[in-house]
Amino acid sequence: MHGVQKSFVGVHALKGVDLDVRAGEVHCLLGQNGAGKSTLIKTLAGVHQPDAGEIVWMGETVEISDPQTAISLGIATMYQELDVVDGLTVAENVFLGHEFDRFGITRRRELTRETQRLLERLGHGRMSPHAEVGSLSAAEKQIVSMARALSHDTKLIIMDEPSAVLDSEEVRNLFAVIRELTSQGIAVVYITHRLEEIRAIGDRITVLKDGSTVANDLSAKGTSTVDLIRHMTGRTVENVFPPATPIAADAPVLLEVDGLGLEGVFDDVSFSVRAGEIVGLAGLVGSGRSEILETVYGARRATEGTVAVDGRRIPRGSVTAAVAAGLGLSPEERKSQGLVLGEPIFKNITLSSFARLAKAGWLDEKREIGIADEQIAALDLRPADPERPAATLSGGNQQKILLARWLVHGSRVLLLDEPTRGVDVGARTEIYALIRRLAAAGDAIVVVSSEIEEVLGLADTVLVIGDGRVLETLPASQIDEHGVLDLVMKGAAA
Repeated sequence: MHGVQKSFVGVHALKGVDLDVRAGEVHCLLGQNGAGKSTLIKTLAGVHQPDAGEIVWMGETVEISDPQTAISLGIATMYQELDVVDGLTVAENVFLGHEFDRFGITRRRELTRETQRLLERLGHGRMSPHAEVGSLSAAEKQIVSMARALSHDTKLIIMDEPSAVLDSEEVRNLFAVIRELTSQGIAVVYITHRLEEIRAIGDRITVLKDGSTVANDLSAKGTSTVDLIRHMTGRTVENVFPPATPIAADAPVLLEVDGLGLEGVFDDVSFSVRAGEIVGLAGLVGSGRSEILETVYGARRATEGTVAVDGRRIPRGSVTAAVAAGLGLSPEERKSQGLVLGEPIFKNITLSSFARLAKAGWLDEKREIGIADEQIAALDLRPADPERPAATLSGGNQQKILLARWLVHGSRVLLLDEPTRGVDVGARTEIYALIRRLAAAGDAIVVVSSEIEEVLGLADTVLVIGDGRVLETLPASQIDEHGVLDLVMKGAAA
């Protein structure tokens, strides 16, 4: 790709980007949210057409006018937002649009056989081709998306944050698949915010900033983290966690979970969170971490146990009661579960406070915008335009919207599920500082993250979760990442 430019209604998303990818390599594409990565890969995938510049494929200049053209050339794209259809089976999703058929009738036996072959190639041969995708976990849906990419005669696979919903074992499995593909001459463009993954799987790096290429042909293993961050942000950012504020000896317990259970998912989960304390839930994907948060919040109806906020018990399965008591949830999938993407920032911020802000059943938008402006300034949300659609913001700023919503509502107990998923290193540092600041102000916070290092870096107390059970509860200072994994593996063996 040479000098590629693209604008959207006055926004210059790409300002002349260069990218070259070689057969059989893993080319890492880096940049902060808003740097232009998504626009660039959508241009290569045929979703967008460039305003200027050229794309040269296999030595010939090409026009990729639509996604079908990209696929026919051998370019497959796996997007960060899962592009699967919940109501169809695994096999139907994998071969969606190019089904095995004869005279218009799908040959299901062949469809199933080829899907099984692709799943085995991805190390997930136990997944049934007949399973309905809506019943799968986020990690399993990612595998279905990967299988779909491999179902074509692919020469280049673009992977946008493929590890975001995978645990450490599944990431290793993914890397093994990538190495197999590149050994066959297939090229991979790999987008990630996890710099450690670049060392493990990458060959070369291109860095984008503000819609331009600021560095290319960098060695994935030979370029220091400090240099990469400087290219991405224009400044030095240390990926460290702010110091914790000591919890007051007389700090009251704001959240008390006692013997909580959800049949078939987890059981006998107990913990408490004091004002100013951060409790982290560490474990692998599928261990029950997210389900525990959703049950505490009332989005799932517990089958046993109790939840109390500030000493008052909350009825099971009632989100309304949980929110009224002071609970706020930032869900794992913020775009599909937390935000109304087509609505402006200010509406998303005031969403849970409509009843309090309305007068005689009518909302005062000027008042809403004024309240939102206060949070935008306090959280340094960018761009600082309350009327901008939430869909146009970066992942880090979308996460700030969710936090702002609960601050406006006055929530004192915050449940944060994957608070930095898909967020770049610069924005991560800001979110870590914000979480610490909220705890210092007396909020009780529960954090779930697939990155064990993140849980240990933020939390005062850690619950190690495995197979729907609390395996251990101890101060974060008394355990490291290896200790967490050791407990999880021993729990699985038991």
